Amino acid sequence: MNLTRLELDWLKQAAVNDKELQLFIERAEKGEPIAKIIGYKGFWKGDFIVSKDVLDPRPDSETLIEAVLESFPDKKAPLRILDLGTGSGCLIISLLQEYQNATGVAVDISEKALKIARQNAKDLPIKFICADMCSLPKDIGTFDVVISNPPYIPTEDIETLDVAVKKYDPVLALDGGKDGLDFYRALSRIDFASYLFVEIGQGQEQDVMNLMAKQGWIFNKSWKDLGEIVRILSFKKQNTP
Repeated sequence: MNLTRLELDWLKQAAVNDKELQLFIERAEKGEPIAKIIGYKGFWKGDFIVSKDVLDPRPDSETLIEAVLESFPDKKAPLRILDLGTGSGCLIISLLQEYQNATGVAVDISEKALKIARQNAKDLPIKFICADMCSLPKDIGTFDVVISNPPYIPTEDIETLDVAVKKYDPVLALDGGKDGLDFYRALSRIDFASYLFVEIGQGQEQDVMNLMAKQGWIFNKSWKDLGEIVRILSFKKQNTP
């Protein structure tokens, strides 16, 4: 792997001496993501702490932030937002920085991931819950908006992913089951929210729309990522204005 000048600059800034810099370069040349080496990744309008226990925030996921902002243009709205599979917390934290009267709940099955998310959240009004999104606590409450970037890679496809992903990102955050749709099935059964925004994998658009329709969700809109691939779908519950 040939490092760009910018990547090399990031490593130089993070290294305390030449010996550590050389170690960082060797790790990067073996395919380890720069973010995992230096311990943070830029996303939306800030930097987020990352580790081997969370996915690196990706530019394509910023599309979800844009989708919510477009759908709810009043930044003073006191939205109650639920983030399922929060990981580093980059999605819900970015939204709460935009909606200053909003509050949030962030759920992840990994306590190690939640530790990172808590560090990133600082003093934002977010409650963190360690739970499986497929079996959420019954007293979790009601929400205006649910967001999720769930695991959506079919199990057998994980070995075909780039080394930077399959070796350095947590499998828990990648494996979406045999067909990649396990977590969308769980999301479709949510009955305590008005709007749902989900990130999807390439080519999953129709399958996810069909799953949601079976559970009473009405398709609202789709958004494309930087590569012009449909990446975000939004739905609303029947009888929601």
